[in-house]
Amino acid sequence: MKIGIIGSGVVGSTAAYAMVMRGVGREIVLVDKNPQRAQAEADDILHAVPFAHQLQVRAGEYPDLDGCQVVIITAGTAQKPGETRMDLLARNAAIVAEVVPNVLKHAPGTVLLMVTNPVDVMTHVAAKCAAPFGVPSTRVLGSGTTLDTARFRTLLGRHLGVDPQHMHAYVVGEHGDSEVLTWSIATVGGMPVDQFCRRGTPCRECDESGRIDEAVRRAAYRIIEGKGATYYGIGSALARICEVILRDQRSILTVCTPTANVAGIENVTVSLPHLVGGDGVLDTFGMALDAEEEKLLTHSAGIVREAILSLKV
Repeated sequence: MKIGIIGSGVVGSTAAYAMVMRGVGREIVLVDKNPQRAQAEADDILHAVPFAHQLQVRAGEYPDLDGCQVVIITAGTAQKPGETRMDLLARNAAIVAEVVPNVLKHAPGTVLLMVTNPVDVMTHVAAKCAAPFGVPSTRVLGSGTTLDTARFRTLLGRHLGVDPQHMHAYVVGEHGDSEVLTWSIATVGGMPVDQFCRRGTPCRECDESGRIDEAVRRAAYRIIEGKGATYYGIGSALARICEVILRDQRSILTVCTPTANVAGIENVTVSLPHLVGGDGVLDTFGMALDAEEEKLLTHSAGIVREAILSLKV
């Protein structure tokens, strides 16, 4: 089970480290425009192997991606303090358009996992670039709101005093400012959150719900302001997505992939609950959102669609 990572910056290298800690895959190949950086990161991570799981970690070039089941693309310019993900649009689209063909020349059967921001738009761009190689859009997915969903479940679980792994709550739409926290379908052990809440006031109506929404939506901005980049959370999310693909676990994840219609917006790439397995996205599930959430999802998908149209892809 072989994984390629394009980009050996903090996100790519942290993802590789998380895979070693979690025991995902058998071989990881780091590719970077700066070969010395890739080699240094690979060596450093390899030295952690005796304390975790037996994986081979090495630096390489595009031809070394041959046989990869998953290739993660993190290459791109980083989000700066005060900058939105959409501000990265023009700079990173060109990078993705260059990287994807180089990957598929050597790993035509791989699943592409996009991380480059804005990830929704970059995943759409990657799918367009992959199409001439005969790669279906279902084999091109982005990390999307996988991390946002984890943040939502973590904060909601802390609020309710329940292990987050037993929370079923999703963040959908854009991985960014317009994302939608789906309070109306959130459950704990099969019970709607509002019914479970022991405060007597439905969770969506108590003060804590607003704080949770703000904390999820603004998390990246606060972290970037404090230390310049986010990487532990997304690195762990990438390790989990790769695990699902490599082991064909058929898990429901809020990744993003090109979709014909989302809340009335056609041909757009935003995050929804998808069934993910060895061949990428296997199925997409509709959600029984309330009227307000459906409206917010339409708005979010519309923002991403406008960004896609601005690139003329």
